[in-house]
Amino acid sequence: MQRRMVLGGAVAAIGVAMWSGRAVRAAEEMFEVTHTEAQWRSMLTPLQYKVMRQEGTERAGSSPLDKVYDKGTYHCRGCDLPLYSSKHKYDSGTGWPSFYKSKRNAIGTKEDNRLFSVRTECHCRRCGSHLGHIFDDGPKPTGKRHCLNGVSLVFHPA
Repeated sequence: MQRRMVLGGAVAAIGVAMWSGRAVRAAEEMFEVTHTEAQWRSMLTPLQYKVMRQEGTERAGSSPLDKVYDKGTYHCRGCDLPLYSSKHKYDSGTGWPSFYKSKRNAIGTKEDNRLFSVRTECHCRRCGSHLGHIFDDGPKPTGKRHCLNGVSLVFHPA
């Protein structure tokens, strides 16, 4: 019984250390556009805050932007930086807006090793808002799939 309690406590401690390490790393990064936590919370809905500031994920199929294919540009909800052109959007069948290419100098990336796998997280390079993840199963010419949370984006029609 004591062994289980010790193992359970160790697993919990590792989880907390992993999460708090991510929070510290994110807080230490410097971005052109910054806000206090209170300002972010006042600007965003609870779901937007969870996704954009805490690296959460919206439910697959919940974003109306997944099915928008009009000409235009997808901007960061946090700072209005143009991130993705509708020319590079495609239907990945995943339930999230997907693109095979971002605009030049629009996003930043970092390794995400949560969930016991290694993925590439992408965020707005100007304000640090979490956008989603990049995978290597996209269409030509890049072979990349930028799988994004629609709540992180604002669509501006052309």
